Amino acid sequence: MLHETMEINLDYAALNIPHDDTRATLTSYILDRDEDLMGTYDRPLILICPGGGYGHLSFREGEPVAIRMNSLGYNACVLRYSLVPNAFPCQLFELACAISFIRANAKIFKCNPDKIIVAGFSAGGHLAACLGTMWHDDYISSSLNIEKELLKPNGLLLGYPVITSGQFAHRDSFLRLLGSNYNGLLEEVSIENRVNEYTPKTFMWHTFEDNSVPLENSLLMAQALRAHNIPFEYHVFPRGSHGLALCTQETNTKDGTKIQPENACWIDMFKNWADRL
Repeated sequence: MLHETMEINLDYAALNIPHDDTRATLTSYILDRDEDLMGTYDRPLILICPGGGYGHLSFREGEPVAIRMNSLGYNACVLRYSLVPNAFPCQLFELACAISFIRANAKIFKCNPDKIIVAGFSAGGHLAACLGTMWHDDYISSSLNIEKELLKPNGLLLGYPVITSGQFAHRDSFLRLLGSNYNGLLEEVSIENRVNEYTPKTFMWHTFEDNSVPLENSLLMAQALRAHNIPFEYHVFPRGSHGLALCTQETNTKDGTKIQPENACWIDMFKNWADRL
């Protein structure tokens, strides 16, 4: 396995983005292959954005998910993006740099550059959806000097995502993400209003009992995708709290509240969906 952590090469000062001394990183989980015996095979790659309300990064939604994706035959990378007090669009630019770097170095990542799926959980789902709905915007490609086509996710995987900044918002996520620009940018980062013809196909799941990021977030996203004729697959499980990750003992917490075995099938349903992209 190619398992390496590298810094995201982003010049925050040149972009006029206030930033502390922390650096975003990309960690790879790339499966080896005996090409002499088995031949070459460029696997799909899942680029994972863990959640944490833009205040921390959930380990449970990072490496364990990457390793599970490996078991399905996918390569994976985990993006550890910037957190509060570093504000939008810092995180979006980091994700844009990550996907363009992977695509430009597809041979190193042993992946199919036309099958890169950006996955996100909770606030990481918001970040993934930001790229999915904004990758075609001129200001991203011009600011980063990256061709638009290098920025495009070929699909989105959104697990119990933060979507709306309106009535059903996970308010703390937006307060941390926007900082002093909260009032000026709040509408701009409400994803249900940003879905457009360039948004990629999407797989999404949520639980009815989620009391942290209400189900209405993914419902609004599904409605927006439908309105723009973007194909999607959407699953709502009747039971389970927020932040279930794999829903198994592997990503359970000390208090035992993050295991929901009947929901663990989401990743197999995702594989069925992703293999048809």
